[in-house]
Amino acid sequence: MTARPVVAVVVGDGDPLPPGLDAIADAADLRVAGTAGDLAAILPAVDVLAVYDFATTLVRDSWAQCVRVRWIHAASVGVDAVLFPETAAADVVITNSRGVFDDAIAEYVLGLVLVFAKDLHTTLALQRQRTWCHRDSEMVAGSRMLVVGAGSIGRAIARLARHAGMDVEGIARSERVDDDLGHVRPSSELRERLGGADVVVIAAPLTEETRRLFGAAELAAMRPGARLINVGRGAIVDHDALVDALRSGTLGGAALDVFDGEPLPPGDPLWGMSNVVISPHMAGDVAGWQETLGTLFVENFRRWQRGEQLLNVVDTRQLDLPAGATS
Repeated sequence: MTARPVVAVVVGDGDPLPPGLDAIADAADLRVAGTAGDLAAILPAVDVLAVYDFATTLVRDSWAQCVRVRWIHAASVGVDAVLFPETAAADVVITNSRGVFDDAIAEYVLGLVLVFAKDLHTTLALQRQRTWCHRDSEMVAGSRMLVVGAGSIGRAIARLARHAGMDVEGIARSERVDDDLGHVRPSSELRERLGGADVVVIAAPLTEETRRLFGAAELAAMRPGARLINVGRGAIVDHDALVDALRSGTLGGAALDVFDGEPLPPGDPLWGMSNVVISPHMAGDVAGWQETLGTLFVENFRRWQRGEQLLNVVDTRQLDLPAGATS
């Protein structure tokens, strides 16, 4: 390439250039876009889109103006912000940040499993009340985990859970045997498999197939007292059905890192439930994660310049197109 390619970095409104991307400032014309107006002003000249706002609709809303874009990179594992019918049909490569968050999210999930099994949330609440209340707790080893989603994050969760002595199986679109997840059952067997799990972990992407995958019927199919952990996308779970299941005691608890609409409104009933752990979409965000994302994009940009195979290319033929809204 003779002219410097234009790279539009899509961020949240008011956010600066993400860490590490200045390493390619000598080889690319970097433009930061946080609003529709920012993006519209530069789109006709943009060659590469680096999307750092996983919930943005800017790319979808302005795709008709992306006349030169040949590569879209998502600084996330999920690609629901950049994959829609027009991009799926276009001559454009989509990459994601697969692998960056896997181990961190797996540790987070195991921590939540321990919080519930050892009743640590109650211990902390009693400590604040200066109350001495002896209780028995549960063993994690020997308990059963069902992981919904057989991507790299789901497999990392399964590996760590197995090291903790848990029995693990997976749910994915098709049946297979996996070194980490063991026997992966097809999604058509979800309800059947839910009743055998002590912990159900959602680590699937948001697609038309997974939107509201967990409704009242699925939650009712879970074993009484079982816990639900969601580190996938909030819209995979029917919010009202979840609240009802928690209130009725159908579920023993839920740990939620993602929500259908973020941030979670202050008046949402989930905030006041003692059997719910709420975190602000941070399961994978360990110290240095932003720099790691930058390193991945810079490596891919160098490859793109040289005409080499990019890392983490998303095979859109293997995905359902995402549902209309992101979470």
